[in-house]
Amino acid sequence: MLKSMTGFGRFEKETLEKKITVEMKAVNHRYCEISLRMPKKLNFFEAAIRNLLKNYINRGKVDVFISYEDLTEGTSCVKYNYDIAKEYYEHIVKLGDDFRIENDLKASVLARFPEVLTLEEQPVDEEELWNYISDAIAKCAENFVKTRIDEGEHLKNDLVNKLDNMVGMIDFIENRSPQVVDEYRNRLYAKVEELLCDNKIDQGILATEITIFADKICVDEETVRLRAHIKNMKATLDEAENVGRKLDFIAQEMNREANTILSKSSDLDITNTAINLKTDIEKIREQIQNIE
Repeated sequence: MLKSMTGFGRFEKETLEKKITVEMKAVNHRYCEISLRMPKKLNFFEAAIRNLLKNYINRGKVDVFISYEDLTEGTSCVKYNYDIAKEYYEHIVKLGDDFRIENDLKASVLARFPEVLTLEEQPVDEEELWNYISDAIAKCAENFVKTRIDEGEHLKNDLVNKLDNMVGMIDFIENRSPQVVDEYRNRLYAKVEELLCDNKIDQGILATEITIFADKICVDEETVRLRAHIKNMKATLDEAENVGRKLDFIAQEMNREANTILSKSSDLDITNTAINLKTDIEKIREQIQNIE
């Protein structure tokens, strides 16, 4: 299935404990470049996320945005450090005895001392968390690929129409080329008769001249190769995936053949048709840059 390199996907998943939102967008790029933006808490999974996305993406510059919220209230807990509190208390009691001052220490005051009460994050089940976020990323990637396939189908239809139009131009060039030779022959005979008047015309010399001209403007090889390239490109458009680079190479060869036809042309109609050929090929090359 032909895929465009532009696409967009979004998926949101929420439970009583967690909420995750994943968005993906992409533009064309020569290689596969994935940019991740996500909370620091998920940085541990970066390599795994990239490997997961490569199952869905082969080419393109892809931006991935992941937002994650832990909705539980028990993600952190207060820890009471008895040994530290005891040490504070003993020093305060000794301080009162040493200076003979009243010890008005209360538990609420002692609790405010550094490290007596601390807030600690509860350990996270990494396997459970990975299963949760990987499922969301996979579903977002599936939506993303679907938009690429839909856009790829539009691209394919447009490319096929342009290729069919090119076949019509090739038909015209092939039909017009013998006419150009006949017109040249008639002009040559008329010119020679005008110059020689009643003198006998050497048919051998004229035939040689016409043959040289016909060989000079002959584009049979170029049109045959162009037809083969068009057939190959259509077949490639029906291949499963990863055809962008191959299509680009075929388009380069098509452009080379069109340039040769244009350089050999001595007829205005063929020249204009070859220019139109090059124009369509250039449009095809531009669109191919957006195919994965």
